[in-house]
Amino acid sequence: MTDNVSLVARELGIRAEQVRATADLLAGGATVPFIARYRKEATGSLDEVAIPAIRDRLSQLAELDKRRATILASLRERELLTDELAGRVARATTLAELEDIYLPFRPKRQTRALVARERGLEPLAQALLEQTGARIDVAAYIDPERGVGDREQALAGARDILAEQVSEDGDVRAELRRLFAREAKLTSAVVKKKRDEAAKFRDYFDWSEPLRRAPSHRILALLRGGNEGFLKVHARPEESAALARLERRFVRGRGGFATAQVRLALDDAYKRLLLPALERETLKAAKQHADEEAITIFATNLRELLMAAPFPDKRVLAIDPGFRTGCKVVALDATGALLKSTTIFPTQRADEAARALRGLVERFPVDAIAIGNGTASRETETFAKELGLAAPVVMVDESGASIYSASEVARDELPDQDVTVRGAVSIGRRLQDPLAELVKIDAKSIGVGQYQHDVDQAALKAALNDTVTSCVNAVGVDVNTASAQLLAYVAGLGPQLARNVIRWRDANGAFESRRDLLKVARLGARAFEQAAGFLRVRGGRQPLDASAVHPERYDLVKRMARDQGCAVEELLADAGKREGIDLDRYVDAEVGRPTLQDILEELARPGRDPRPAFEVFSFADVHRLEDLGVGMTLPGLVTNVTAFGAFVDIGVHEDGLVHVSELADRFVKDPNEFVRVRQRVRVKVLEIDHERKRIRLSMRGV
Repeated sequence: MTDNVSLVARELGIRAEQVRATADLLAGGATVPFIARYRKEATGSLDEVAIPAIRDRLSQLAELDKRRATILASLRERELLTDELAGRVARATTLAELEDIYLPFRPKRQTRALVARERGLEPLAQALLEQTGARIDVAAYIDPERGVGDREQALAGARDILAEQVSEDGDVRAELRRLFAREAKLTSAVVKKKRDEAAKFRDYFDWSEPLRRAPSHRILALLRGGNEGFLKVHARPEESAALARLERRFVRGRGGFATAQVRLALDDAYKRLLLPALERETLKAAKQHADEEAITIFATNLRELLMAAPFPDKRVLAIDPGFRTGCKVVALDATGALLKSTTIFPTQRADEAARALRGLVERFPVDAIAIGNGTASRETETFAKELGLAAPVVMVDESGASIYSASEVARDELPDQDVTVRGAVSIGRRLQDPLAELVKIDAKSIGVGQYQHDVDQAALKAALNDTVTSCVNAVGVDVNTASAQLLAYVAGLGPQLARNVIRWRDANGAFESRRDLLKVARLGARAFEQAAGFLRVRGGRQPLDASAVHPERYDLVKRMARDQGCAVEELLADAGKREGIDLDRYVDAEVGRPTLQDILEELARPGRDPRPAFEVFSFADVHRLEDLGVGMTLPGLVTNVTAFGAFVDIGVHEDGLVHVSELADRFVKDPNEFVRVRQRVRVKVLEIDHERKRIRLSMRGV
């Protein structure tokens, strides 16, 4: 562990003590949000980026150590382990390096080289490799009884031995690995007999570019085409460059017989053994890097979506629009509870629909009208606005609402309603609290990713789970109103304890204090420590229960209040009292200024929601692709950010693409530096492809 701690510290550019403290906390069951928020003194104020990085890298190194131990045991068991070999194995810092060291000693199947050795051709191979210029008696190795019938069979066997020897040389593999990383060309060609089926990959029927410059989205697209059998994909440097490196290492003669045989062996070693293995490894590494970029983009987009402005404690009329089947309308109270549902047909029976909508608003006064952004959304929006209902009309992204409506979660929440009602309810609740509603569906269904089905699914799931957990704990959760799905993401709880919290609440009524959580089945001291600071009890006996101040620091806050000659309630209400607090008086071995500063900020704004304030957004008066014209400047909402640009909803059912080159008046390397999901932007229409329903947009000079 000590060596791993030092290695991780060097890689991340932080102190070894920070890594060690974080590792100890994680090993003790502490969660990332808890460590980042409540153990700043221990970690040196590491954040929710650094802590998972430490966790994940230490996990990788632990797997490396496990493989190292397996290799050492195998070598020891077969009596192959020497002090020198053990040292090399111990010093290996990557899996590739470790496997290169082990490769010559790995138990083998019946290779061509192994057969040649069994036929007694090893001495011939070594004589050829030495290239001394001395005459080599090849005929001496001809032995029909051992399967060596003539001179050429003897030389072929010797070359097989040399080829395997070269291919298993760790230094050779390391040098060629560097060559592949620097100079490999990523190429693709269409599988001829599948040309017609491969139409969606036509841009890559004859493609070539340096691998190290290939963007992640293109790597994933090419690999998808290869996996689906439409493209032949390769990643390799010029063959001559690779062979030149092998010759520099192994060719020592001046063109004699032995040297010619060595050259033949090197050519075979590269083409038959090294090239396939290194190309697979190179493509795997490229895929892994592309996965990491795609997952980062997805997680960044998801964070923006989850942290979008809520419309809390407001009554909402939600509409799931549709043409043929009509619009499902639901009235929700300020907590998101369903009050009434009906169906209207604005495009078929407009007068009847208008009366129904006005009647609902009169019966259930609302603060906003939420409309899903799917089919018939703009027509429904226009209809609602023309009624003058004295409530803002807001378009809501309904991605994944249909998945929620058919889910077990929806059936549990709305058991007596059909899927159409559930979908409309979800749309309304998304306006009230996007975070609380979106945690109920699989994050991959939200539609803000890039090639999410092609990336490593375990890595994607872990990253998205980290993102949702981070957002939920950053906002905080009202323990008396939260769903089981939302509670499950609270640090220290998880699905089972979340369900137990709900059961206790159903049986006993509202929690009156955080301490009541200890009455929940199986929620012990450790879970309470992790979760309490992120759970809110509003209007309870202890005013600090509605804040992010952890219960372990309540006595400290009481001491601050006593020193100011007031009660905790007064400290929360009176800025003058708080300004009189000298934080240095409260620094001790456990609590430093970072935690004290957090406490002071929380006292000033207890339970502060870090999300932005809600603002109504309106599209321009365009509803269909046919309404657009080149040169138009329009307001829009960013719906997705990718490595190649951003997609923007301008209100015509088809999102337009702002290519990375059109995001700003200067060079843009990372689109996330300029735009984020749900950001309001102004765009100019550059091109409209009616046939393929594509819109090209620009933000330059707008």
